[in-house]
Amino acid sequence: MSNILIINTHHHYPFSEGRLNRTLVEAAENLLTTRGHATRTVNVDDAWEVEQELEKHRWADVILLQSPVNWMGVPWTFKRYMDEVYTAGMNGELCAGDGRHHDAPKQNYGAGGTLTGKKYMLSLTFNAPEEAFDDEREYLFQGKGVDDLWLPMHMNFRFFGMESLPTFACYDVMKDANVERDLQRFKAHLHAHF
Repeated sequence: MSNILIINTHHHYPFSEGRLNRTLVEAAENLLTTRGHATRTVNVDDAWEVEQELEKHRWADVILLQSPVNWMGVPWTFKRYMDEVYTAGMNGELCAGDGRHHDAPKQNYGAGGTLTGKKYMLSLTFNAPEEAFDDEREYLFQGKGVDDLWLPMHMNFRFFGMESLPTFACYDVMKDANVERDLQRFKAHLHAHF
């Protein structure tokens, strides 16, 4: 069985209290624990310490990132977490610098990850409807998919040498939410990959 670190990146806003992300985190904790996995959870809106978070990343076989999509990316509180925790981990705990060597400074950028053999999964909640993606006729994303939009986050984990599991997404969560359906889909997704 695996050690799974669940990171809830939701930042509380008056219009978005984080109930769905919290519900998905609790569902993941329950299902994964029932299946024999060990879990640890961090809520980035709560207090955390850099060294403890680095230890959790080293402990984990899989990192499950549960995040709302705020302005096409992560909430600012998780960006702060990344800036502090991930920068501190560049000493070899998460990666050995950027992977380049002085004798070949133009090669292998991003290949210094020390978390090889570990995996990550993105679980995202969108205000956008599913139909906004993968359709060239749609104005904003112009045929791009969820993983295209979240390529920078994929690259962050790849920078550590990690491999991705398939992304999960809930759509239209503010205007046309179907939490029961999303929970069932989420549980099925977890069953398929853990």
